[in-house]
Amino acid sequence: MPKGPNMPEIRHAPRNMRWPGDRHVAVVFNVAYEVWSEGAASAIGPMGNPMRGGVFDSNADTYGRYGANAGIHRLMRVLARAGIAANFFTSGALAERDPDQVRAVAEAGHEIVAHGYAQDLIPAALSAEEDEDYIHRTTECLANVIGARPTGWISPRATPGNDTFRRLVQNGYKWQGDVLDSDLPYSQSYEEGELVAVPLNTEINDLSHSMRWGRTPRQFVELFDDALSHLLAASDDVVILDVLVHTHCYGRPASAWAYAEIAEKCAGRNDIWITTRGQIAEHFLAQF
Repeated sequence: MPKGPNMPEIRHAPRNMRWPGDRHVAVVFNVAYEVWSEGAASAIGPMGNPMRGGVFDSNADTYGRYGANAGIHRLMRVLARAGIAANFFTSGALAERDPDQVRAVAEAGHEIVAHGYAQDLIPAALSAEEDEDYIHRTTECLANVIGARPTGWISPRATPGNDTFRRLVQNGYKWQGDVLDSDLPYSQSYEEGELVAVPLNTEINDLSHSMRWGRTPRQFVELFDDALSHLLAASDDVVILDVLVHTHCYGRPASAWAYAEIAEKCAGRNDIWITTRGQIAEHFLAQF
């Protein structure tokens, strides 16, 4: 990685690193639990014809609101039946609008991952002052509701600004998932301190799967099955396999079953490590 004013010193995982139990495949279940700022709407909706400029897309607005109204409850039931703890990418605004539900997610044993204040506030598009303000506001909102400061962060759209990672360190974060450039975690050392990067992979992601490519829930399950079987066969390839759904997309009745089927396939297996990003960051740091 080139050196520069915003570039950290990088420490990679040891070449012989394995997951606990000498396993080589870690599976992370993720739920994107998101909202938009008041007066803003999701940029993605089910209608194929875009609205003309200046017209508020009420269809996309209600599509996005579904997640916090209904999808969250269905996906929590799915995970509870399978006995799996997931990463919940949680908008800070939800801690203000529905604190009881955010608290219920944490109390169910899931890891709350700070996901910015709202989905339309992408750090790369913010000023330095705005980025710092929303990191601080998101952190405090979530901490006040769940009783502990979140230690992990994934930006809206996983798109940080130039100095977002430095600000995360200053705000007490231990890891971030805003990178897609490696299979394994690595550390980023800044003057402000160290941050573990836990890369996100996006192949098994309901939004791109269904909204961009028009694939079915059955194909979602088949994609996971094919990926897992081939990864397990490559015993010298240590990897993270993400399964990501959004409460407003696969939180719906016609598709949540696919997430449930994958969770049930994984529950109780000994040949994979079902884990969270926070646990992956801890395991990485324990190697040194």
